[in-house]
Amino acid sequence: MAFKHIPRKDWYRILGAEPSENLTELKQKYQKLVLLYHPDKQSADVPAGEVEERVQRFIEIDQAWKILGNEETKREYDLQRHEDDLMQTWPVDAQIYLEDMSWNKDFSKILGILSESSPPCSEFTTGSLQIPSTTSLMRLSEG
Repeated sequence: MAFKHIPRKDWYRILGAEPSENLTELKQKYQKLVLLYHPDKQSADVPAGEVEERVQRFIEIDQAWKILGNEETKREYDLQRHEDDLMQTWPVDAQIYLEDMSWNKDFSKILGILSESSPPCSEFTTGSLQIPSTTSLMRLSEG
């Protein structure tokens, strides 16, 4: 079974906010939305289906504030968002073929250092390039 990415809720979008906003700005947006969607603030002439939608929206707004209104949970959420963004833009398990790569002087220099300072590199295979192990990268930085 292939791994399927499970979409996460965008708590910033729910509050109508940006990740760069500070806690004071987030709180203002939260308070404005709470007043708009709070079940006790709904008028009597709103259709029942719309009332249920507004209650669900209120619950989402409250959940967003519980995560973004606390420095620690906000930091964890931001890190998870960053990780998700990286996973979507850079496939971690991808194999890169040598013929698909463009070479420049800097990378050629790195390959030269690797071949001079370390034993035959098992990360390089015929026709493809695997991501070097941490050990190889450490040897490269020490050399």
